[in-house]
Amino acid sequence: MLMRMRYVWILSGVVFGCVSMSACAPEERATSVAYTPTGTLNNFMAWHLDPAVDVLWDSAGFILTQEGEEDLQPTTDEGWDRVRNAATVVAESGNLLRMPGYAVDDGDWMEYAKGLVIAGQAARDAALARDADALFQAGARLYNVCLACHSKYIVEQQAPSE
Repeated sequence: MLMRMRYVWILSGVVFGCVSMSACAPEERATSVAYTPTGTLNNFMAWHLDPAVDVLWDSAGFILTQEGEEDLQPTTDEGWDRVRNAATVVAESGNLLRMPGYAVDDGDWMEYAKGLVIAGQAARDAALARDADALFQAGARLYNVCLACHSKYIVEQQAPSE
């Protein structure tokens, strides 16, 4: 008795379907995905990205007060997990900002979004390593990306029309 088996693999967007291992042939698969942003770009920044960025910046460095120096780094596993989670949101936000509906252009915007991914990944790596200095450095990278993007795009959006 001969048994027929069906195997399916998905590699690089192509579905390989097989009735038997010797009769394997690739089938084309649609790769387009519809994107549906759930709000405006300003909503995305205010409700998604900014709160995550604030967690990172509020968890790195020191504050000098009259009472002395306050170290902002997390001191518990839960605190470092919160930083890790926020860093993941920042990194993935860079990817989301590159999708249709949020992407402003195919030039500098894409580079700044990529910078968010890199800074977010560095912050996540720092959180996983419980490395306060690396988290501070990732926060500085993140600040530079945000400043550069805001300097270009917010200024342009607020410029008076002539």
